[in-house]
Amino acid sequence: MKTVVIVANCESYRVRDFVEAAETLRCRAVLASDAESPTASTDFVQIDLADHVAAAASIAAQVPDTDAVIAADDSGVVIAAHAAELLGLSHNSTRAAAATRDKLVMRDALRSAQTAQPGYRVGQPEHVASLAADLGYPVVIKPRRLSASRGVIKAHNDSEARWAGDLATEVVLAAGHDPKDGLLVEEYVPGAEVAIEGLLHDGELTVLAVIDKPVPLEGPFFAETIFVTPSRLPAEQIESAIAVVADGCRALHLVSGPIHGEVRITPAGEARLIEIAARTIGGLCGRSLAFGLLGESLETIVLRGALGEPNPDTVPALPASGVLMLPVEDGGILNGIDGIERVSAIPGITAIEITATKGTRIDALPEADRYLGFVFAAGHDPSEVEGLLRRAASELTVVIDGEAVGPLLPD
Repeated sequence: MKTVVIVANCESYRVRDFVEAAETLRCRAVLASDAESPTASTDFVQIDLADHVAAAASIAAQVPDTDAVIAADDSGVVIAAHAAELLGLSHNSTRAAAATRDKLVMRDALRSAQTAQPGYRVGQPEHVASLAADLGYPVVIKPRRLSASRGVIKAHNDSEARWAGDLATEVVLAAGHDPKDGLLVEEYVPGAEVAIEGLLHDGELTVLAVIDKPVPLEGPFFAETIFVTPSRLPAEQIESAIAVVADGCRALHLVSGPIHGEVRITPAGEARLIEIAARTIGGLCGRSLAFGLLGESLETIVLRGALGEPNPDTVPALPASGVLMLPVEDGGILNGIDGIERVSAIPGITAIEITATKGTRIDALPEADRYLGFVFAAGHDPSEVEGLLRRAASELTVVIDGEAVGPLLPD
């Protein structure tokens, strides 16, 4: 029996799906985390996620017979790379993995490789407005080391830039990071946005899915809501998006494992790379994807690649599929989500997973790092799937602090 180590925050959405994928492949799964997972029962190695070197050494010492090390979320990508190196497994370098976790390092590497991306500046919060004015409005202000759109804010003028810089700094502090790291000020790239889900083997990129984001992400915050695949963009734009992600992987020296890329297509049809992560798509969104005649999960395909299985079947199993991520519109105490039974009964809605706990406090963007839940749909084509997910959003009502909030999607 082969052994797979899954590195993740214990509260990660992704742990259970990776453990189930390991079980599907009849592998022993070991969770390396800061605590045992509340959602998946498996063997466990306690590590300090903030100490990459010590965490990797613990994995190598306690699970020396490991056949693959996989990061389920951002917190584990550097540890997984270092542990794989210690164990003599196929891996990204720790430097490459770390570059995906620091937006400034990523931007600098992409610029050196002349990869198409937004223009950018970096500086302390008090200098954000002058940097933005120098770059040209509108801009997007970002913390260097956070993910899931936390602290990402659009600004159109000096006043908004100062406000965004102050708010982003508060988010950085709340996340336990040092505000002296500075903030990125990036050119806002208008146009359609797509996600590229892929798998690297010896530096070669296999594309698993090109995913449309049909609800425009125009700020001031950037809550992602609907993902639908396959993409409906023109073929040449899809090819450009894939090419710029492949360029980005080479620029960052990523060679192995899953990648998740975010690309904007400008009104002129040019692809600009927004970000690459050395992991699969976030949240539970991967559940909208299935591959091959057996309908294998994204996590199963990733584990097959990590275990060196030749030529996993990466042909999509569904004509079209998608996911609605239930955003948090207002912070407060979650009293409940109404309409779940109605939505579950809609033909084409394949599953609903509510991940927020009733009675707990939830935060909205730009502070939030979690969604309320996920609604999954499948259909004959992407337009049908998008319609199903929009209908689901219209049928659901979120109650926070005793009041209904919404709508979940903009008009």
